Amino acid sequence: MKCRLLFFSLLLVQNIFAQTDSLKEWSISGYGELYYSYDFSNPATHEKSNFLYNHKRHNELNANLVLVKANYSDSKYRFNLGVMAGNYPQYNLSTEPTWAQFVYEANIGIKLSTKRDIWIDAGILPSHIGFESAVSADCWTLTRSLLAENSPYYETGLRVSYTSRNEKLFLSALYLNGWQKIRKPDYIQKPSFGFQTTYKPSGKLTLNYSNYLGTDKPDSLNSFRHFHNLYLQYEPSQKFGLIVGFDAGFEKIRHLPLNSWYSPVIIVRKSINLKTDIVFRGEYYNDNKEVIIETGTPNGFQTFGFSSNIDFKLSQKIKLRFEGKMYHSKDKIFSNKSNNNNISLTSNLTFKF
Repeated sequence: MKCRLLFFSLLLVQNIFAQTDSLKEWSISGYGELYYSYDFSNPATHEKSNFLYNHKRHNELNANLVLVKANYSDSKYRFNLGVMAGNYPQYNLSTEPTWAQFVYEANIGIKLSTKRDIWIDAGILPSHIGFESAVSADCWTLTRSLLAENSPYYETGLRVSYTSRNEKLFLSALYLNGWQKIRKPDYIQKPSFGFQTTYKPSGKLTLNYSNYLGTDKPDSLNSFRHFHNLYLQYEPSQKFGLIVGFDAGFEKIRHLPLNSWYSPVIIVRKSINLKTDIVFRGEYYNDNKEVIIETGTPNGFQTFGFSSNIDFKLSQKIKLRFEGKMYHSKDKIFSNKSNNNNISLTSNLTFKF
C-alpha cells in the first residue's frame, strides 16, 4: 500500500509541475525496483544473512526500493527531499525513529561564494563514502558489494563542499551525527567528522578518497573509529569499465587492543551492445574481530564473494537484470551455521520516472 501511495503521489506532483512554467528550477523524479531472489541456504524466516540490507527477502516477490524525489536548484540555493518505502528502508533504517525510516534524503544548501562553487548543505545527506547507493539502477551490479552493505548509505549533518571551475576536483568536509545515523543516539555526545576528495583528471578516470572519524559506541566506552574508503573508476570506452575499491577501518575501545577490518573489491563491466551489459565482481571482507559483522564463530567474518550479472536495457527508463552470486566464508556461518558456502540467484526490474 505504501508503494502505491508513493507512485500516485509521483504522478500527481508531476502533473502539477508540468503545468507551471514558473517552477522550472524544480524537478521531480521517481524510482521503483521489484525483485525476486532465491537463497539456496533456504532461510526459514525468508530473511537472508545479517550482513545484507538490500534484496533481503528470500523466495518471494518484493520491492527493494520505491523512491520519490523533489529537487530545487538555482544559483544561490538548492533543496532535496526524497521519501521511500521497501525492503531497503525496512532493514537498513530499522534502528531509526519511525518517521525517519521513510526519508531517503532531506537537505538544503546555500552557495557561499558568487565567484567560486562553494556550498554549505545541512540535513539528511547521501553518504560521502563509496561508489554505490541503494538505487540499483545506478550501480554496475544488481546487488551491493559487501563493503557497501556494511558502511554508511546515508548520514545527517553539515557539509561544506568545493568544486573546481573545470569540475575535475571536488572537496568536502562534514560534521556528522554519527556512523549512518539520522537521530544522534542519547548515549553519544561526541561529534563525528568526514572528509572527501574526488579527482577526475579526464572524463574516463575518477579517483576518490573518503574517510570517517568518530565513534559508533557509547561515550562511556571511550571509543574512536577511523575509516577509510578509496576507489578508482576507469572507463576508457563505452564498452568497458573497471572499478577497484578498498575499505579499511580501525577502532579502539578504552585500553583494549586496536581492532581493524578491511575489504577489497574489483568490478569489471563489458557492454555487449547498446542494450546489454555483463558485469563480474570479486570481493573479500575480513572482520575477524567482528567490529562490523557479528558471527559468533572462532574466526569471525572472513568471506570471499563472487558474482556476475547480465543487464538488459528495455528502454531508457526500464532495466531487467539477472545475477548469480556465491559467498565462501572461513567459518560455517550459512544454513544455520552448518555451511561455509552460500549461493543465491536474484533478478530485478527497475523503473525510473
